[in-house]
Amino acid sequence: MNAKLKTGLIASGVIAALAAGGAGIAVATGGGDDSSDKPITGSALDRAERVALEHTGGGQVTATEVADEEGYYEVEVRKTDGSQVDVHMDRDFNVLVGQRDSGD
Repeated sequence: MNAKLKTGLIASGVIAALAAGGAGIAVATGGGDDSSDKPITGSALDRAERVALEHTGGGQVTATEVADEEGYYEVEVRKTDGSQVDVHMDRDFNVLVGQRDSGD
């Protein structure tokens, strides 16, 4: 095998390995799309909803997520005035952030 071909094959292998590693990191960190959003379930859901609604003074829970980027739990609440509030909590259901969602 000549040196040019061998160098080209090695370079192709290195590029493929880097691309695969980058994809693995993106999947592990949840980077990219929202398809990895995992809803809160079971008794944790009941408790997270209760804490979020107490924090917002009522409303309707529209979505939940485990392992959100701003806390361990996220509960989205639509208030009676139509505003959306994202309530972020730690693993022990302590409220970290409750802010109006600027998305909708």
